Amino acid sequence: MTAADLRDQLARCTLCPRHCGANRRKGELGFCGIGPEAVVASAAPHFGEESVLVGSGGSGTIFFSGCNLGCVFCQNHDISHGRAGRQVSPERLARLMLELQAIGCHNVNWVTPTHQIAVVVEAFGLARENGLRVPIVYNCGGYESIKTLRRIEGIVDIYMPDAKFVRTETAARYLNAPDYPAAMKAAVLEMHRQVGDLEIRDGLAVRGLLVRHLVMPNGVEESEAILGFLAEEVSPKTYVNVMGQYRPYFRASEFADIARPVSAAEYLAVCEHAERLGLRLP
Repeated sequence: MTAADLRDQLARCTLCPRHCGANRRKGELGFCGIGPEAVVASAAPHFGEESVLVGSGGSGTIFFSGCNLGCVFCQNHDISHGRAGRQVSPERLARLMLELQAIGCHNVNWVTPTHQIAVVVEAFGLARENGLRVPIVYNCGGYESIKTLRRIEGIVDIYMPDAKFVRTETAARYLNAPDYPAAMKAAVLEMHRQVGDLEIRDGLAVRGLLVRHLVMPNGVEESEAILGFLAEEVSPKTYVNVMGQYRPYFRASEFADIARPVSAAEYLAVCEHAERLGLRLP
């Protein structure tokens, strides 16, 4: 699959499950708010990611502006919703990947690449031709098109999706994506088919699936359902980072159920459930 094939999808955009149909090749903006070219907010070593990605040299994160989700609790809302960033050419994006490798990053971590994947793949090809060898991390919200994922098979080494919600009502209310649960489940299964369980060598992830789940206030039951899906339908060896750092960012204070931090008791209950299921935790 070539970058040109993905570029063709921009004429009536179907890169993500929204299928908004915007002609991004002519500058129309769909839900994500991004046109035909890449927009990057930052590119730098990140030492706050999972330890299996960070090592001693950091994870080489490239934060892409815009998003195909509408999370009301987004902690990066200036990037995702405000679309802060600078437009970069495929050539410049390729150089950024190579620069991150050159300064010792253990991987190149594409953060929220879904809606910009056509340009990202083009840049990846240029970077690979010029010596990019570190693993590629696809760091996303989990709202992915199976067709698009299959078109990038063989490029991504480590898939790192969020698994946010499994209830239609919750996803509609907090993500503006009622079909998120079905899309996320299908995407995680496809990602696992492509790369399998997470492989770790010398303390660093080299290939496989790493799932993130953010525990939400009043959300223990839904969290347990997500973990059950991972253990029973994906793999009992799924590597899951159960995260307890939720805070009511952005517009979260407008929603009573999520207008407070997650409690220690809620977080521990979810972690204990993951352990009972035998899932791999950091």
